[in-house]
Amino acid sequence: MRYSVDKQEKFTIFSLHDENLNSILAPSLKAQFSFMCDEGISNLILDLNDVKYVDSSGLSAILLGDKVWKKTGGSFILTNLNPAVKKLIEIAKLDSVLTIIPTIEECKEYILMEEIEKELNGESDS
Repeated sequence: MRYSVDKQEKFTIFSLHDENLNSILAPSLKAQFSFMCDEGISNLILDLNDVKYVDSSGLSAILLGDKVWKKTGGSFILTNLNPAVKKLIEIAKLDSVLTIIPTIEECKEYILMEEIEKELNGESDS
């Protein structure tokens, strides 16, 4: 699995650099999600800019990431979706479950707004 990780103060961007998110890559992606969550990453942006195809195993890995971060009170966001991948997510009716934001810049703004909202509601760890 080819990927890059960009850790920032409030979020981490995980960019997958493979064209296919399938049964071959899904177990590695799931393991990576578990590792990052254990590392204490509170908000994850999954950049799928290079991904052209996702199968059911890939969707399962994405759903696991979403479940893990929601359980910890963080954000799990998909961004830069290829039209075919976005269509598959819509057909599977997962667009109502997953947080999908068009660009990384918009993802950053979303997370910052969520952090401000948590602070205002007294939910911040800091």
